[in-house]
Amino acid sequence: MLPSDQEKELEHYLSLHNIHKSNWLRAAVLGANDGILSTASIVVGVAAAASSREAIILTALAGMVAGALSMAAGEYVSVSSQTDIEQADILREKEELEKTPELELELLTKIYQERGLSRATAVLVAKELTDYDPLKAHIRDELGITDISKANPLQAALASGASFTFGALFPLLTAILAPVNYMVYFQYGFATLFLMLLGAIAAKTGGSPMLKAVMRITIWGTLAMALSAGVGHLFGVVV
Repeated sequence: MLPSDQEKELEHYLSLHNIHKSNWLRAAVLGANDGILSTASIVVGVAAAASSREAIILTALAGMVAGALSMAAGEYVSVSSQTDIEQADILREKEELEKTPELELELLTKIYQERGLSRATAVLVAKELTDYDPLKAHIRDELGITDISKANPLQAALASGASFTFGALFPLLTAILAPVNYMVYFQYGFATLFLMLLGAIAAKTGGSPMLKAVMRITIWGTLAMALSAGVGHLFGVVV
């Protein structure tokens, strides 16, 4: 056993890693990005062909509500499907351990050998882990399923829906406050600013390079809004 002070120090160093944030951060960033981008793009497309503030605000509201519900539902279904696959693989692994334990032990040994252990050490590690908890060992090392990577449908759905709504609020506020005649330009400018801010926050939270994240989200966001405005001009829709 390690001394309590050393255990606390190890726990502190482990907490410095950001991988445990990956599931909820991915869903939150995706939702907020779509909230800003989708709502702003819809408003830009309508504003390019319409002069009614009421129509523009209604479009932003409809896009926000529909988008949030769609994101939450889509994320829930998608992650639930991933969970179903994980559970099916775990059940299959459990059956294989019962029917062919020797083969499963050899498979685990091969996995550890491929990671750099000698044959003798790999056999020893595989046997000890199998004695301790064979199913857990195979779930982690053969299937690659860990507590960090395991899907959580409800968490992902709530994070996506809430973050989409949060992101969509900014284009909505711009639609309410910006001059109608210059709505397209205000949406472009503020949406780009919001996207840059989102990229910076996501990079800071995840510990990734900030400039790369900001540039990526800004370039793709600006392109999407430009295409939406082009569609509005092309069809000349008047709302």
